Amino acid sequence: MKILFNIMKNYLTINNLAKTYQSENETIIALENINFNVTRGEFITIAGPSGCGKSTLLHLIADLIKPSSGTVEINNYETNNNQLSNLGLVFQKPILFPWYSVIDNILFPLVLLGQKRGGRERAMELIELSGIKGFEEKWPHELSGGMQQRASICRALISNPSLLLMDEPFSSIDALTRLKLILDLQRIWEEKKITIIFVTHNIEEAVTLGDRVLVLSARPGSLVWEEKINLPRPRNRKSIAAKEFQNHCSVIYEKLGL
Repeated sequence: MKILFNIMKNYLTINNLAKTYQSENETIIALENINFNVTRGEFITIAGPSGCGKSTLLHLIADLIKPSSGTVEINNYETNNNQLSNLGLVFQKPILFPWYSVIDNILFPLVLLGQKRGGRERAMELIELSGIKGFEEKWPHELSGGMQQRASICRALISNPSLLLMDEPFSSIDALTRLKLILDLQRIWEEKKITIIFVTHNIEEAVTLGDRVLVLSARPGSLVWEEKINLPRPRNRKSIAAKEFQNHCSVIYEKLGL
C-alpha cells in the first residue's frame, strides 16, 4: 500500500532539471534547477514571462528534447521514447492535416499506434464532449480557430493518455472563445480524470484552470513560486470576479515583479 501511495502522490517528478543551448558565440541557459512533483489527476498550470523556458520545460517532459542535467520521471521511471504513446500534446496552433476530415485527424494517432478497434466510437465521444458534434466530417479549413483547437484536444486524448501537455493552446484565440474553451477543458478534465500540465503567459488563465500555478522567472527560467488555488470548480466568469481569485493573481504578479 505504501508503494502504491507513493506512485499516486508523485505521478510526475522533475529533479534538478536544466537545459542549456550552446552556439558558436555564447551559452544560453534556458532552464536551471527545476524541481516539482505532480500527483495523478492534478491540473498544473505553468506561468511566466515570454522566453522563460515554459515551452522548453514541456518539451523536456515529453522527451522531445534531452535535458542538460536532471531527470523527468513518470510513475517512478525516467521518460523515454517508449512512453510517448502515454502522452497527449496540444500546441499553440492547431496542427491538423488539411487532407483529412476532422474525425480522421482525431483518429490519426490510433492509426500510427495500430489501435483502430473502437476508435471511431471513442472519437465520437470526445467530439461530443468537446462541443464539435456535427462537424466531424468537415475539413479543417471549414472550422473556426477555436473549433480547430477543440479537434486538436480530441486528437491528443484519443489514445487515452495519462498525461496531457498543453503549450499555450488558447493564446491566439479571441477572449470569448477562450473562455468557452476554458470551460470545455475543465469539463473534459473532470470527465477523463487526466493529469494536465498547461503552459500559459496569461495569469488569469493559469489561476482559472490550475490546482496549482508554478511560476517561472525570466531566463534563465527557474521555479520562483508555487501558488495553490483553493477555488471551487467549475471556474467561470463569476469566479474571475471573486476577491479570492484576484488575490491569487496579485500574488503571482508580485512574484513576477509586476
